[in-house]
Amino acid sequence: MIIRPKVNQFAILFTLKGSIAKRIAMRALMVTLLASAIVLVEILHPSNFTKVNATPFTLLGLSLSIFMNFRNNACYDRWYEARKAWGEVIVHIRSVIRETHVIRESAERRSLLRNLCGFAHALNARLRREDEAAASAEWVTPKPDAQVPDYSGRILQQIGQQCSDLHQTGELSEWRYMLLANHLTSLTQAQAVCERIKNTPLPFPYTLLLHRTIYLFCILLPFAMAEPLGWLTPLFTAIVSYTFFGLDAIADELEDPFGRDENDLPTDALVRNIERDILSELGAAQLPPALKPVDYVLS
Repeated sequence: MIIRPKVNQFAILFTLKGSIAKRIAMRALMVTLLASAIVLVEILHPSNFTKVNATPFTLLGLSLSIFMNFRNNACYDRWYEARKAWGEVIVHIRSVIRETHVIRESAERRSLLRNLCGFAHALNARLRREDEAAASAEWVTPKPDAQVPDYSGRILQQIGQQCSDLHQTGELSEWRYMLLANHLTSLTQAQAVCERIKNTPLPFPYTLLLHRTIYLFCILLPFAMAEPLGWLTPLFTAIVSYTFFGLDAIADELEDPFGRDENDLPTDALVRNIERDILSELGAAQLPPALKPVDYVLS
């Protein structure tokens, strides 16, 4: 679902889209300027730096790296679990498309499938704290009450009622109706997984502790490097701050994978694929274009 061209070495070094560098540039620059000022002070007053030792920073940097690795792994797990949940949404929507081929009444099937596409649009908006009713307005018929707390769930409930009505009229056999009901249940489960990820962030004190420790480490590190490295200190400080600030910022993006940051899940592209599948099944003459990566990033 997410296809990127191979990244060449030039792009790896200089591309900015999708890079975390833009978010941390000001912080890294301030720390680098501070390191330059500390080196200047060391040159003017070398006696004040004779007792500064790099050993504590080595131990602190190692410990900090381990804790940041734990946090980044936890955030990536959230990102990947959310991607799997959206994969389940696609699987079960395509399964419903296949199972509804037996419906002879084309208008009923058309309404059911368009409501299914409306559910995908509404879920995408729900996970971004946007207007679900507006996002799915052109697809859902009849439209549920926009004031209900779970608009996406209400669309699924409406689809379930359509399947029940088709079963009552004999359009769907008992076992096929049960298959469709199971697919709708799986869509509800996928929605619940996404909502759990969205509404349960990592514990704030844990994140706050890492934020503060990273800043303290990057600010104090030049004091240990100023005497042995001289004017190379700002360079190494910039590299270290880029690494630590960058990992911290990446974890912040991955913690909530449903937003509009460049490294969040490309849910717009996933919903567009669902839209194309349903319109193709309904015989649309022209399909909306699939969303393609731009500079290695798929929105």
